[in-house]
Amino acid sequence: MLLAKVTGNVVATQKNSYLKGHKLLIIQKIDLEGNFIGKKDVIALDFVNSGIGDTVLVVQEGQAVNQILGHKKAPVHSVIVAVVDEIEIKK
Repeated sequence: MLLAKVTGNVVATQKNSYLKGHKLLIIQKIDLEGNFIGKKDVIALDFVNSGIGDTVLVVQEGQAVNQILGHKKAPVHSVIVAVVDEIEIKK
């Protein structure tokens, strides 16, 4: 799992039939302080109705993605599974 910030939407006129009805968002990894890590964007399937600017929890492990979708037929690598309201670190 990783933390990420939603930075954009993906609009597609043609989608894989297993992705129809699901929102695709552009995310970028962040650290615990909210700073972006690296420069790579990732497209993730949204399951929690998140939006641009939200901090989210993303799963990128194949078996977890398969369990969330309920099948292995969709071409999905990353799934947004939670919107993070707050991060608290006790030192």
